[in-house]
Amino acid sequence: MARIVRFGVYEADLDSGQLRKRGLRIKLRDQSFQVLEALLQHPGQVVSRDELRRRLWGDEIIVDFENNLNTAVAQLRQALCDSSDQPRFVETLPKRGYRFVADVSVLPAEEEARKAGARLVVLPFLNLSGDPAQEYFSDAVTDELITALAGLAPEQLAVIARTTAMHYKGSRKVVARIARELSVDYVVEGGVSRMEDRVAFNVQLITASNETHLLSKKYEAGMRDVFSLYSTIAQEIAGHVPVLAEGIRGGTIPTGPIRRKPTEDLAAYNEYIQGRHQMWKWTPEGIAKAKQHFEAALARDPEFALACDGLAELYWYLGFWGFAPSRETDRIGRFYVLRAFEIDPALAETHALLSCFPKQLYPDGELRYFDWPVQQQDLAHARELDPASPEVRLRYAIIEMILGHTVQAAAELEKALEVDPLSANLRGWLAQVLCLGRDYERALEEAHRLAELHPENPTAHAVLGFVYMAVQRYESGATELQKAVELSGGAAPVVLGWLGLSLGLGGRTAEARAVFDHLKAMSEQRYVPPTCFAWLHLGLGDIDEAFRWMDHAVDSADRMMAAIRTYPFLDPIRTDPRFTALLSKINLVA
Repeated sequence: MARIVRFGVYEADLDSGQLRKRGLRIKLRDQSFQVLEALLQHPGQVVSRDELRRRLWGDEIIVDFENNLNTAVAQLRQALCDSSDQPRFVETLPKRGYRFVADVSVLPAEEEARKAGARLVVLPFLNLSGDPAQEYFSDAVTDELITALAGLAPEQLAVIARTTAMHYKGSRKVVARIARELSVDYVVEGGVSRMEDRVAFNVQLITASNETHLLSKKYEAGMRDVFSLYSTIAQEIAGHVPVLAEGIRGGTIPTGPIRRKPTEDLAAYNEYIQGRHQMWKWTPEGIAKAKQHFEAALARDPEFALACDGLAELYWYLGFWGFAPSRETDRIGRFYVLRAFEIDPALAETHALLSCFPKQLYPDGELRYFDWPVQQQDLAHARELDPASPEVRLRYAIIEMILGHTVQAAAELEKALEVDPLSANLRGWLAQVLCLGRDYERALEEAHRLAELHPENPTAHAVLGFVYMAVQRYESGATELQKAVELSGGAAPVVLGWLGLSLGLGGRTAEARAVFDHLKAMSEQRYVPPTCFAWLHLGLGDIDEAFRWMDHAVDSADRMMAAIRTYPFLDPIRTDPRFTALLSKINLVA
């Protein structure tokens, strides 16, 4: 029996006694793991209770053996998010024992592993310049190298995405531990120093299994040559990865063309990477600074496609979370995404982002919202350019979710999480998709995991609160949503709308009305999405006002209306003819 067994998104290391899900370790007590090991060694076969007793306790006399074994199996099921009534993994045969019913696979043998490929992570490069203000540049180097490696041989080399890689910035964890947590075969680490118009990189490629250095080298270049240097470093790293080296030397594994130089203006590039550094903080202050940097980059180089893409994503974010009216942000965002596409048609993420904006019927004319076939066409092109991109998979999953195809949407997000397991955004969307698909057990599991991984992220608590609300645990939902409001400084009215809904549905009418009054006062100073008031009226039982506000939300192109086909809290009003009329207005009638 191989010592590492995979089933679904899980992996059991029988030597170390560890259970992992998408590379992340799941806590499991020793007795429960021993039960799992016994079942995995005999997949599809009945393992008797007596056999499990001998395996767990030998000849020791256990007075309460039945309850102890039941507890061990129950804890195993909880770790696997499994159910005794509808088992996906562990089936109970009354009075006989248990049977593992899912398909299992073992880690391939060495030669098969060569064909299967490898997994690699680029850890955040250290800033060796001695200047803390240069931190954004070392982050940019990390991101550029990830992008260069991911584009070389995606079928043979899976590269962990930047969101997960940056999770280890400043971490003191040793390479071996990081490799185990992410289930990677190789680790790249290094440092960068920048002095005026020169840059130097120290790069190491390390085998995760024994921490052997396969490559340790210093690279230097002028800043004008840094873009080609990324490609050079990436190809040299790939050439030292055993599963790729022979194919690269023999020409059977294409390494792809050298990436297009994004701009000739180094000052513009400097503005862009500072803007990206700020935007990825996803705070109001970060967004404001990012906008300034992106605009400065385009002022210096109007042909800078990535700066256009950055502004387009920024405006989409503002409209989606209700910081500004979608009909205003979409017109600006659409301009920038089309400009980026015009400059560089090969940007897959730009094609995926284009799907998030409405079609314009004619130049300077009306924006056409809720045109799902057109958005699917944009995504199809993006998937042709880069089907493995987590960002492309996410945008595709969102459209599938809106159309009610929650199983397909969850599958896309599961695949994206394989290379970006610590992404709060991906895991948050997965939890919501599972919730909208009424898979509440798994939705709660993912939402809890999200909050554990990102305890200071307001979105993590907002998602957990949303799922709690869906399963009618209104007290818990309100607690988590209130925490999200506090962590965000009350900046996102969308979360306040959900909070008011949870309070109202939970019978806390006075508190729900207080949230309503707060949003009403906020709306006199800034934009508040109509769905916030719709959800509050719904929670307070004022159905007529809820429908009036939802109709207004459709006319306002409020992004939160797109998923009404699957929102659990709308189930009580789905038979109302006004609900069918809303579905028709957003082209979601089956």
